[in-house]
Amino acid sequence: MGGFFGVAARENALIDAFFGTDYHSHLGTARAGLAAYDKELGLQREIHNIQNSPFRTKFEHVFDEMRGISAIGCISDGEPQPLLIRSHHGTYAICNVGAVTNADELIEKYFKTSGGHFDAMTGGAVNPTELIAALIDQKTDFVEGIRFAQSEIKGSITLLILRDGGSIIAARDKLGRLPVILGKGEDAYCVTFESFAAEKLGYTVFRELGPGEIVEITHEGTRQLVAPGKEMKICSFLWSYYGYSPSSYEGVNVEVMRYRNGELMAQNEQECGTMPAVDSIAGMPDSGTPHAIGYANASRVPFARPFLKYTPTWSRSFTAGKQVDRSRVAKMKQVPVKELINGKNLMFVDDSIVRGTQLKSTVDFLFNSGAKSVHMRSACPPIMYRCKYLNFTNAKNDMELLARRIILELEGEEGQKHIEEYSDGTTERGKNLRRLICEKMHFDSLEFQSLEGVIKAIGLEPCKLCTYCWNGKE
Repeated sequence: MGGFFGVAARENALIDAFFGTDYHSHLGTARAGLAAYDKELGLQREIHNIQNSPFRTKFEHVFDEMRGISAIGCISDGEPQPLLIRSHHGTYAICNVGAVTNADELIEKYFKTSGGHFDAMTGGAVNPTELIAALIDQKTDFVEGIRFAQSEIKGSITLLILRDGGSIIAARDKLGRLPVILGKGEDAYCVTFESFAAEKLGYTVFRELGPGEIVEITHEGTRQLVAPGKEMKICSFLWSYYGYSPSSYEGVNVEVMRYRNGELMAQNEQECGTMPAVDSIAGMPDSGTPHAIGYANASRVPFARPFLKYTPTWSRSFTAGKQVDRSRVAKMKQVPVKELINGKNLMFVDDSIVRGTQLKSTVDFLFNSGAKSVHMRSACPPIMYRCKYLNFTNAKNDMELLARRIILELEGEEGQKHIEEYSDGTTERGKNLRRLICEKMHFDSLEFQSLEGVIKAIGLEPCKLCTYCWNGKE
């Protein structure tokens, strides 16, 4: 994933861009960058690796080296950005959040039609943001170029362009898979992925871009360049997992949705008579916690925190390159409250179950700490398809997903024809999926939120939501 923040101000934009970008640190752990425009210095850019250090520590010196009346920043789970590009459009900085799944096809097409080249990364890969810029530069202006890039790319692109001159162009993905939010401040305007980032910096959020909408931003205001389309497929996982709790997208707050989602899960289990007798409800820290609070409130079972994550020195467990190292760091972070574990029947609610690698070690840790039983609930349906629009998981193919591996083990290739049944816990196949996951993960019981439950908790029309990772429907 990734996130961005941009500011166009009458005077100094860099300090807000710095803190605004930092507020997107939960969305990426690989690279971060800032670009600024100053009337005397022109465009400047700085990029750092943030795999082992927070954004702030890598960029705290930036005020001694950069300045500008406009600036954009980007947090990324992938390639370095923003990039500085010089073309017939002039010099500009560009950053993108999304995924280009047909990159190889587009690169070959570009070579045949333009005779140009790309700066190759290790292994010969091309930075997707550079590819997007190359597509934009094939047209006569930025608007035509952005629309051309969006039409050619399979996946999604949501981007910011900082022009030489100080204006910022913001373009939301043509199907609005991610949010783009505008804020108004004193002598400044901002654009952000996370609404709370703008609000914390004193901006008033005044609107969200619609699907495919393109706007130009200066310190004096915003100007629509392309009107929004009617069709939207915003990612449902924004609310379930990677969105930050204080933020709202399409008018729906993340934390509120998670409470409501947990409540719906508990109500459904009470109606079906499947809720086990447990001493407490807990959330898998951190994003599972609000779902668990909602579940506990509705079930009237006490909410508790049987273990805590020690974050002062182990704040980012998922940055290690190898799974064995990620698991080791995750284990070191988990500190038990033995009085809440020993001899207790526990239920945990997690935001999702993707590959299950670290989850099993967490359950083993709970049993080793004296738990009598551990019941697991997932706040979303079984993940059956690797995301091809946003890359929110680094799974390389569907068979890395726990649910798909279990289906293959249960029924071989034949099982892949019955994925919808396996998602449904009321069917025989669905019950078998849950039973075998319980055996492998050492759960005493397991259930998933239904797709209908997630959609109800979000509260938007189903046709406006992307649910591809759960049901494979585009």
